[in-house]
Amino acid sequence: MDVCLMIEGQEDVTWDQWVSLALACEEHGFDSLFRSDHYLSFGHPADYGALDAWATLAALATKTERIRLGTMVSPVTFRHPSVLAKSVVTVDYASGGRVELGMGTGWHEGEHRAYGFPFPPMKERMDLLAEQVEIVHRLWDRDKDAVTFEGRHFRLESAPGLPKPLQDPHPPLILGGDAGPRSLRLAALWADEYDTTFTSAEECRDKRDRLSAACEAIDRDPGTVRFSLMTTTIVGADEKELHGRVRRLLDMRNDSSDPAAWIEKVGQERIVGTVDQVLERLARYADAGLDRVMMQHLLHDDLEALALIGQEVIPEASKL
Repeated sequence: MDVCLMIEGQEDVTWDQWVSLALACEEHGFDSLFRSDHYLSFGHPADYGALDAWATLAALATKTERIRLGTMVSPVTFRHPSVLAKSVVTVDYASGGRVELGMGTGWHEGEHRAYGFPFPPMKERMDLLAEQVEIVHRLWDRDKDAVTFEGRHFRLESAPGLPKPLQDPHPPLILGGDAGPRSLRLAALWADEYDTTFTSAEECRDKRDRLSAACEAIDRDPGTVRFSLMTTTIVGADEKELHGRVRRLLDMRNDSSDPAAWIEKVGQERIVGTVDQVLERLARYADAGLDRVMMQHLLHDDLEALALIGQEVIPEASKL
């Protein structure tokens, strides 16, 4: 199992913090650094800032040498697919072929309203996603000289899509969702990976089975689509350290809950525990068919936690 770091960039992550987090990922053996693609904080919309996702990744590409970089996920409502495809290819070249693209429908209506993005109903956003995924995929296709597309929402006329991506055949394309039928059909058609969020190992097994069935329905080998999970992760060397990290997170949220009670409350959908507890949880996820985990790290200045994961968790997870 590969271990990735996932950062909620809209929660006031500064440029200096981004650089420190990326270099910590490089140093401590993380496979990838993913970031959310949001412009508005969830809990502090009037106070917290957010750097643009793809501009951040382009800049981090020049600061790093090994880790892969990507979004988890870019909403269809933020960018025209031609712009998105071009942005990803730019980061592909800047990084020497280390970029990945996560795509989804978007969900934060308040963010769309604040910044003037349209926020149509879910069915229409799914329609948008279906067209966007196909357009991005076709623009990256090195066997196509130009792309013409006539859809309900987008129209391209002999778009050359040059330069083609550095990665061959193209940067990995990840679809994010809750394993609904239409989402899985899109993944089976176009995606290299399917990602779900905040899900127990038992639920992951069911979603993986449904993804496999969607692939088999179109005669695609299910083994060609990776399956991943993004979820909050807090690790401590022992219970005292774990509770200290949870206390910091709760204080950030002005939550006076007892750390032990909070850990019990989040249950099996978050990866919160001592090193041994986290490894036991990851083993269950691996048995359920998970290929990699994207650890949502909410204490952005806590680099010691990343060092602990690198020293104690990643070497063992790589064996799963």
